[in-house]
Amino acid sequence: MPAQHKLTATKVKNAKPGKHSDGAGLWLHKRTDGGAQWVLRVTVHGRRREMGLGRVGDVSLKEAREAAERWRAVVRQGKDPIKERDRLRRESAREDHTLATVAAEAFEARKAELKGDGKAGRWFTPLELHVLPKIGKVPVEDIDQRDIKDALAPIWHSKADTARKALNRLNITLKHAAAMGLDVDVQATEKAKALLGKSRHEVRNIPAMSWQDVPDFYESLSEGTITHLALRLLILTALRSTPVRFCRLDEIEGDIWTVPARNMKAQKGHEAEFRVPLSKEALAVIEQAKPFERDGYLFSNVRKGVISDATMSALMKRRKLDARPHGFRSSFRTWCAEATQVPEHIAEASLAHVTGTKVSRAYRRTDHLEQRRVLMVRWADYVTGKTARKVVRLA
Repeated sequence: MPAQHKLTATKVKNAKPGKHSDGAGLWLHKRTDGGAQWVLRVTVHGRRREMGLGRVGDVSLKEAREAAERWRAVVRQGKDPIKERDRLRRESAREDHTLATVAAEAFEARKAELKGDGKAGRWFTPLELHVLPKIGKVPVEDIDQRDIKDALAPIWHSKADTARKALNRLNITLKHAAAMGLDVDVQATEKAKALLGKSRHEVRNIPAMSWQDVPDFYESLSEGTITHLALRLLILTALRSTPVRFCRLDEIEGDIWTVPARNMKAQKGHEAEFRVPLSKEALAVIEQAKPFERDGYLFSNVRKGVISDATMSALMKRRKLDARPHGFRSSFRTWCAEATQVPEHIAEASLAHVTGTKVSRAYRRTDHLEQRRVLMVRWADYVTGKTARKVVRLA
């Protein structure tokens, strides 16, 4: 065997530019600019290979010798040390690029375009609850349609909407992995969908109260509690529960309540603040709720934050009602259609719905505030029993 350990730490430190042998194929390459690196020369299958072992400043003489011996052992097994090192690096990278880690990266990359950084809509939750506990540790490059199918099969028919969201998030994750340069099957989710088949789940609309029954229900909310007042304002404004629950006094000026964009339902290409005209009845409800105000929020929770959506739903459940708070939007919309002659676009605008084509919306620079003001006053009059149940014309 050729002589080994020819170099010393002092020789390495004082070496002049050029190539200096330590023996058994380990060389020190010193450059004219002062830099230096370790190189191992080996012969594999009759071919000479040179393998870098690192910079001298990072790898000591002792460490270089130990590394050289490890790779010589690989050569003795008949393997190319450079190819073997590349293989080990790929395997290590695969372990780092599990479905869970790539999904987290994909979520982080999309946060800016999601409402409330994705927290309000719980973007990550379907994956976190139903997918990652089962296949989160699998390298993303190994994920195929069978893995996805097995993960989602238990909820495919029973929790169809959640399963659909999970499949969507998985698709985004796989595309993100592809953008990272990983070898993934971006069609895996579509293939999984084919394996899962058509969902047997029947979509049910949120139960709504008949508009004819709303006045009696509104009248029953007479105790002045925070829940009763929140439900009253929800009914009077035909808003979703989030803007009502997170209502702040500094959002209200006169009889206009400007709901910030973060509290409105995100719609592609349309996420903006929404002006709500307040009837006298709505202003009276807000006045009654002011004693409950804390940290600026009108409907604050006893402990912290604001009341939950479940608080209002629970009241309706206790009364053994099928209807739920969100259903009052449908009650209002049906009242508009059946008991008024309000134009459809005004009724839809009152619900903050996007109507018309992208082009028509670009030219329509109004939120129809004054027409909506008249409509919401008449809705309040109807709800409070001030007007009979007859057709209302919108002037």
